Amino acid sequence: MPAQEQAGLDGQKQSLSGVIDDSRAGSLMPAINVTDPAGNQLNLGALQGTPVLVNLWATWCAPCVVEMPMLDELAGDMDGELRVLTVSQDLQGAKQVQPFFAKMQFENLEPWMDPENQFGFALESGVLPTTVLYDGSGQEIWRVVGEYDWSSAETQEAIRAALAS
Repeated sequence: MPAQEQAGLDGQKQSLSGVIDDSRAGSLMPAINVTDPAGNQLNLGALQGTPVLVNLWATWCAPCVVEMPMLDELAGDMDGELRVLTVSQDLQGAKQVQPFFAKMQFENLEPWMDPENQFGFALESGVLPTTVLYDGSGQEIWRVVGEYDWSSAETQEAIRAALAS
């Protein structure tokens, strides 16, 4: 499958300054329920077997919006190896998230929401975006607080190296 076009993002990508932080490695994924626009729930703590990259974002967060197409592409590139979950922290939930997803036409991301910000509180992160890589048993490997270039070859190598160890 061809890579998703990201015209206009190159200049924005240059300022993505987040770094990988493994200081909380081993922490379990919080057992928080997230919801999709149809009202279906997913308990994040029950995800087992496949490694998961969870991204906390919001439609009003400019760096988050820049990251979303990169995360969509990453989800497609690593399909079967890694599940990429984007969890909106928008207080208005589906009212904000559905139009954003419709406009962006993501091919690989699902619109999960946590309008009460329970996941962000559980991660003790008040910064958006915050992205955490969990192994197949739900233990944190590393996280990135702040914006990050998820489209780089180095990022995929870092993810694969983390999952192999």
